[in-house]
Amino acid sequence: MISSGLFILPAIAYAKAGPALILSYFFASVLMIPSVLSKAELATAMPRAGGTYFFVERSLGSIWGLFGGLAGWFSLALKSAFAVVGMAVLIEVVIQRLFPTQLTQWHLKAIAVACCLGFTTLNIVSVKLTSRFQVVLVGILLAILAFFVVFGSGAVEFIRYSGFLEKGWPAVFATAGLVFISFGGLTKVASIAEEVKQPGRNLPLGMLLAWFVVTIFYIGVIVITVGVLDGAELEDMYRQGNIMPVSLAANKFMGLPGFAILSFAAIAAFVTTANGGILAASRSPMAMSRDQLLPPFLARLSPRFKTPHSSILLTSGFMITAIVFLDIEVLVKTASTLMIILFILVNASVIIMRESRIQSYQPKFKSPLYPYIHILAIIAYSALIIDMGLVPLLITAGFIICAFVWYLVYAKKRVSRRAALVHVIERVTARELVDATLPDELREIIIERDEIVEDRFDQLIKDCEILDIRGKTSAEKIFRQASAILAERLGTNEYVLFEKFLHREAAGGTVVQPGFAIPHIVVEGENKFDILLVRAADGIDFPHAPDPVKVMFVLTGSRDQRNYHLRALMAIAQIAQEKQFEQRWLAARDPAEIRNLILLSTRKRDANV
Repeated sequence: MISSGLFILPAIAYAKAGPALILSYFFASVLMIPSVLSKAELATAMPRAGGTYFFVERSLGSIWGLFGGLAGWFSLALKSAFAVVGMAVLIEVVIQRLFPTQLTQWHLKAIAVACCLGFTTLNIVSVKLTSRFQVVLVGILLAILAFFVVFGSGAVEFIRYSGFLEKGWPAVFATAGLVFISFGGLTKVASIAEEVKQPGRNLPLGMLLAWFVVTIFYIGVIVITVGVLDGAELEDMYRQGNIMPVSLAANKFMGLPGFAILSFAAIAAFVTTANGGILAASRSPMAMSRDQLLPPFLARLSPRFKTPHSSILLTSGFMITAIVFLDIEVLVKTASTLMIILFILVNASVIIMRESRIQSYQPKFKSPLYPYIHILAIIAYSALIIDMGLVPLLITAGFIICAFVWYLVYAKKRVSRRAALVHVIERVTARELVDATLPDELREIIIERDEIVEDRFDQLIKDCEILDIRGKTSAEKIFRQASAILAERLGTNEYVLFEKFLHREAAGGTVVQPGFAIPHIVVEGENKFDILLVRAADGIDFPHAPDPVKVMFVLTGSRDQRNYHLRALMAIAQIAQEKQFEQRWLAARDPAEIRNLILLSTRKRDANV
């Protein structure tokens, strides 16, 4: 997205930082990098509707998730409402410039409401149509901005950059916080990650390319605007509340056609902000409803269009209310504060998910420079929040209190899921604190994300018994335990199985590689096949094996299952060849994680077996 803020903020930013606002935009772009990387990682690990809400809820817990979801929804919806109002104001300015017509305040509100209803209809009818509309508008917008930069470069007067840093570095950094909001749309796509094809590839690629392209265009437009307009003109625009500095810069070197073209670009930017905001914001209530944090009707999909119509209508209704009744500019400052807090939570979520060491947390893209870049981002964002003022901070505190109260009144009795933060705590306390809900949910997400078609081997692993042995032991003792378990599952004699295991081991060792054994025997009967997994962190002593065995796949099957017996051995061989398999096997904190480790392997599946 190209933020509508690009067409509003340069005059305000110039009044604060002078020509050095160019550096402010650069620093704001750099500040955005950790959040782009963090959201790219989280979105590829958990491509689910809701974006920030989903990540925060799964990492920090339901209370913070509820706050994140409501804050994200409020922030996006208000910014979209502000964009719709800005679009109406721009339409008024263009009309007044071209025709001697005066519009009243209520005329502007009516135009804004009509535009909002149009975007609502578009979002309800089709996500694909909405995204295509967005792509076309952004494409036109980029073309216009490229035209502005290329032709405007010839009109730049370098004397206008004199006194570049006369307002000092503190003003530059403070202004970076102001214009930082213009980069907020770069990660909104995470809110609809569930509806993105090949999310593991397309989400990080899209976010990183968007960051690069947007940074180049933003800085290019600012350089031209400052180089074409006189500093006094920009400061006058700030005092007069003029929201069209870029359009007026175009008017300087292209006349009225330039003004009209850049005004159209500004309107297109407002349209993309409003339309994309509804698309992204509406997914937060839907995701919270799915998790039983909000009433169930918000998760309903339109039977015809398969879009979350209830959530879209709620978002649209809130925007229309804001347009008609509220002082949006004050609330947008609060929305900006909330957005920065959400970025803090996103960076914290990456740290928590990594440190939880949940085996089924497997992002397709990993944020580099972990955890230094995320810690620095949290510190920098905290400094930006301090500059926002007392009122936004008080409203934010009110949001946290409301989320806590709603959780106690409505959500607490409906939600039993444990967050990743509990898994971090478990590493230094008791294992009994943790259940398998989050690892299992992440496993199901990966299966869907990677389009894994489960085969018979996966079903066997889901149902199999797992022995997690503590202390060093012998192969004979393990065979006794395995025989007792498998005899009951297969309906056969425990002592017969035990003798078969001993005979098989005597006939030829089943240790296939250091630390890895696959004891396998044939049992009487038909249509019988079972697997038993054994993890022995301290090792199992096998006869004639120099190294203790720590990984065991025990296979038992009847003669009619001979072909499948061979397929199962091939599947195990592929699993054993995976990178760092043994380390991950030993690092799994419980049998549930051992099971998920096997189920999420990248081996070739055979859907016909």
